Amino acid sequence: MPPVPPLLREGDAYRLSRVIPVEGRQGVAADSNYYYVSGSTALYKYTKQGELVAVNERPFEGLPLPANHIGDIDVWRGEIYAGIETFCDGVGEHIQIAVYDAATLRWKRSMAWEPSSGQVEVCGLAVDRDNARVWMADWVDGRYLYEYDLRTGAYLRRVHLRPVPQWQQGIFMLGGRMLLSADDGDADLDEADNLYVADLRGATTCATVLPFREMGDFRRAGEIEGLTIDPATGELVVLSNRGSRIVLGMVRGFYPGYDREVHELYIYERVR
Repeated sequence: MPPVPPLLREGDAYRLSRVIPVEGRQGVAADSNYYYVSGSTALYKYTKQGELVAVNERPFEGLPLPANHIGDIDVWRGEIYAGIETFCDGVGEHIQIAVYDAATLRWKRSMAWEPSSGQVEVCGLAVDRDNARVWMADWVDGRYLYEYDLRTGAYLRRVHLRPVPQWQQGIFMLGGRMLLSADDGDADLDEADNLYVADLRGATTCATVLPFREMGDFRRAGEIEGLTIDPATGELVVLSNRGSRIVLGMVRGFYPGYDREVHELYIYERVR
């Protein structure tokens, strides 16, 4: 099995390898054998070749709080971690970290959000595998990342991002560094979205954000979403949507030539 890069570094080069169409429009995670994709109201499980093998179209059953939206996800030790909320027209409520069984895609438990943290929305989350932590990001107010204890669910702290990536969508943590996707391009003007990286090693109250990669090789500028790094191959995997017009986080019609939104995983090999 090829080793996963130990660090994410600004300027790392990734070359597009393949594109896989999927059903979900929100997030992606990977373990050694599968890709997991989140739609706004569903979870999907794919082989690495793009074959759909499992679906949960009722992911909110049993949750302790009302919900209508799943953001970006992560998978760790056989469990899927999902940032979940009630979301409408740019406003998020009832935030929670929901945990699902990766084998069945069924809900197991939830971790409570701390309102005093200042977080007002959850666009995605990332597991810190080295320190047994989980982080949440906020699409509405992206100034901070929010850290929770993975074992107890206790809220620990927030870290100020400087500068702040515009319209964050997904996060993934590796080796103490956080990779962030930002929907900061303008699809009307064919502007590309971007990835950024923040080094959280030793960070106390703030962390510097640096450019990581411009996503100019998407088939059409649209809405970037979640991202992950495949632990088996070291490949960068990014979910992107194209074809729909997005206003305040909601689909409001389509661009010329489209009558539906297209969701795709862009898979990049690292250039050694």
